[in-house]
Amino acid sequence: MKNYKKPIFTGIVLAAILGCQSQTNDTQVTQIPQSANDMISNQLASKALSSTLGYEIVESLTVEVGPRLAGSEKDLIAVEWAMNKLKSLGFDKVYKESVQVPAWSRGHAQASIVSPFEQPLVISALGGSVATPESGLQAQIVRFDTLAALQVADPALVEGKIVFIDHKTERHISGKGYGQSVGGRSRGAVAAAEKGAVAVVIRSIGTDHDRMAHTGMMRYKDGVAKIPAAALSAPDADMINAMLKRDKNISLSLNLSSKNLGVATSYNVIAEVTGSSKAEEVVLIGAHLDSWDEGTGAIDDGAGVAIVTAAAKLIQDLPQKPARTIRVVLYAAEEVGLVGGKAYAKQHADELINHYIAAESDFGAGKIYQIDFNVNPHVFEQVKTEHSSMIKLGNNNASGGPDVSMMPSLGVPVASLRQDGTDYFDYHHTPNDTLDKIDPTALAQNVAAYAQFAYIMAQSELNLRPLAKKADKK
Repeated sequence: MKNYKKPIFTGIVLAAILGCQSQTNDTQVTQIPQSANDMISNQLASKALSSTLGYEIVESLTVEVGPRLAGSEKDLIAVEWAMNKLKSLGFDKVYKESVQVPAWSRGHAQASIVSPFEQPLVISALGGSVATPESGLQAQIVRFDTLAALQVADPALVEGKIVFIDHKTERHISGKGYGQSVGGRSRGAVAAAEKGAVAVVIRSIGTDHDRMAHTGMMRYKDGVAKIPAAALSAPDADMINAMLKRDKNISLSLNLSSKNLGVATSYNVIAEVTGSSKAEEVVLIGAHLDSWDEGTGAIDDGAGVAIVTAAAKLIQDLPQKPARTIRVVLYAAEEVGLVGGKAYAKQHADELINHYIAAESDFGAGKIYQIDFNVNPHVFEQVKTEHSSMIKLGNNNASGGPDVSMMPSLGVPVASLRQDGTDYFDYHHTPNDTLDKIDPTALAQNVAAYAQFAYIMAQSELNLRPLAKKADKK
């Protein structure tokens, strides 16, 4: 993904935290003086930058488990791997909590243009899609630039046809183009079926030009016919556009054998570094353990698993534990609807009052360039001061990450450690999501940032509540 020899990002946390907070009274022996916090924070960063632990963890997950679709046999193998890995790293507590998740089988996916220009296509069934008839289906294509264009179209133009949503995803460091185009994937089947379409295909929600299709979850709606849904590789979407310039009557053949398998049991896997003086208060750092089934889940989200686990391990090994508990949560079934995140919030509802702050790593392994928060606005400047030597500080409207995106509405402050996602959507949800896309140097920078963030928050004396607003959701 990146040149491994590039120097580490210059904004990483090597200087002391030069905060404007007053020093702790010497008589309060249970509190670590600010200068000691500075020293420990910098030691964590330095050790993380020279450590290979994060890369070893993601290498282990992708090689020993690989793809781990929620509800599948590999999903449970991943849970067992996580339990064993966390225990071997010596965390104070390691446990799991059951979650009921939807189970789905991809089956085969085939498509081709059958007239007037015969051409095979590269496609991927979208997660949750129903199958076509066993013999497949064939119909004329009707093209739309966006989901919005489909939603206002005359049903007479759509009825009996295969809808083609051709929304290109914009490349951006923040990944904001994904949010602009992903609606076609998640809601396209419903919009198409409401107007009488027999199937929907979309341009993959990705920024690459590889002949690989990007999968991802889609949704149906009660009372609306369930039609098959698939993603086309970008080159194949381009080819269809070239065909449509020559002839508006393009017929596509589609055959999917996808199958919904009901409900299965998975688990959120949790590890803790027990706090020394405020153990009941929690700094949560999370990632999701599941992945789509066509790659090995390296950047999505093996990298996140490695980042938060390695960061917490560095804190676990400190001679003096921080005041608050550091909790690592490896969430189940994020890809199929934030299932593990929602289950955690429900299962821990009575405990959320003690969650000091939460953050999730789920955007690959690109270097962190900014930290945003969603905290009490009256202490936001002080929070920025506490983190001022780490990296560029951003704004106060963070979501925290997909599995913690519901936390602000439940009163829990969150932070978003922003990663460089310029090329993340080149690989996202494809067979190309593999270990070679991870730069070990950038991964170590992420571990350093998460270790410092978690430690600083575990030691902070600021009151981060109440929140002034809810965070935007991914």
